[in-house]
Amino acid sequence: MRAEDVPESPQHAQRALVLSRYRGELRQGKGAGTKSGVDFFFEAGTILVREEHFQHVRRILKKLYLLPDEEREPETEPVIAGLRLVRLSRELNPELDTLAVLKLIHTGGEVAINRPADDADDSGDVERPAEGADDSGDVERPADDADDSGDVERPADDADDSGDVERPAEGAEPEHGDRPAEGYRPPGTVRRIVFVTGLGPGAAAPNHLVSISPNRGNGAGCPAVEPEPVPGGSAPYPGYTADRCAGEGVKVVVVDTGFDRKARKRSDWLKGVKGDRDKGIKGSQLNDYAGHGTFIAGVIRSVAPRAEVLVRRGFGPGGVVLESKLVKTLDEIIEKDDPDIISMSAGTYTYDAGGLHTFAVFAERLRHHKGVVMVVAAGNDDDRKAFWPAAAPYTVSVGALGTHWRGRAGFSNFGGWVDVYAPGQDLINAFPVGTYTYREPPHVVAGKPLRTEVFHGMARWSGTSFSTPLVAGLIAARMSRTGENGRDAAAALIAEARQAAQPGVGAVLLPE
Repeated sequence: MRAEDVPESPQHAQRALVLSRYRGELRQGKGAGTKSGVDFFFEAGTILVREEHFQHVRRILKKLYLLPDEEREPETEPVIAGLRLVRLSRELNPELDTLAVLKLIHTGGEVAINRPADDADDSGDVERPAEGADDSGDVERPADDADDSGDVERPADDADDSGDVERPAEGAEPEHGDRPAEGYRPPGTVRRIVFVTGLGPGAAAPNHLVSISPNRGNGAGCPAVEPEPVPGGSAPYPGYTADRCAGEGVKVVVVDTGFDRKARKRSDWLKGVKGDRDKGIKGSQLNDYAGHGTFIAGVIRSVAPRAEVLVRRGFGPGGVVLESKLVKTLDEIIEKDDPDIISMSAGTYTYDAGGLHTFAVFAERLRHHKGVVMVVAAGNDDDRKAFWPAAAPYTVSVGALGTHWRGRAGFSNFGGWVDVYAPGQDLINAFPVGTYTYREPPHVVAGKPLRTEVFHGMARWSGTSFSTPLVAGLIAARMSRTGENGRDAAAALIAEARQAAQPGVGAVLLPE
């Protein structure tokens, strides 16, 4: 490996993995208050709009000439009931990238746009020529490399590992890497100033990329470190619960990378677990986040051995998926799989304090499924900044305790939005058999061969990814013991955890 190829940090390695595995056009963004680094990825050229705001947003997009030419109707597709994804047509106004459009929708203001010279404005709004605009018919040409097509590539439903990817130019500004020269005017258009009346926060949002390795300028993703092998046949840590009937009659659905079905033969506590195939397992090679869902299922079964556990593959190569697709998966799960508990060890930082648009709508649907509780990882950036959807009031957000279960793990996010902390450092559980190649510091060193390790069915791993299923399992165990539904059992456990709060940490749940 060349010295310049060595990532500076685990976060840089994870960001490179996302860019190499996601098939589609991504942009990078920073949330409010971020001074350096990248908070999130989002899909270029699309926005998410709640149904009640759609007509208002449509009028704004029409005024900005961001709708397709054919009858100027937006290209939309349903996400879930009450939410649409809108694809922008930017041939006339390529300067208006996704985040610039969202800012206008939210706050309004004056903006210079191009409109067809023969297209009269019948909206009743007053337009005026942009300062310095030339209506003589002369055409300003974009830079040679400017891309004003506005085309967006969508990921295939089952994206492969080919590594094909479009990405911003090196060094480009995160929000504006695809803008042509300011003042660009296509042929047959005039430059005009228009005024947009903003609709306020919540009307529209980016289509964020959600990941089991979220991108932030200061740390790592939901797995805080890469896995380490332990001898095959090792016992799980935390160990088996003494209550061998814990979790009986309770169904836990894990939304993750899939499940290694061969693990059921090696690990007795995984017998009966079902799930979608983990596509990161390629013969004897373990790619990306192979085994993430298997490890999580093992943690649940260690504390709730009789729980019915189903692992759904909600994330593609690199452990990433657009929120619009992820929420469809979740919607199908509550409709078809009938879970009591949903466990998800993934998330992202977001464009604004409102969090993930899709999940806010999903929460409304979740309320109609009485008793279902969603348990979500708090993230591993050692930061108090809200991490979504864990920060949402309808989830149980889980941080990680450190070694010996005392004190917060150094990687765990924290803050008033974290509901409870549980063991999440150096946990041991089931893992696929195969060879894993490390990609993150400190395992990757300039001038040295890449480190590889052979795993024999067990691993040691750390992160809020794994404190999360521990809490999900404890909720399942309580449900079978008390007869409570998922939400009531979670609320009761959190109340008990607050009584056992550790100073400087918060509410704590430990295995029984």
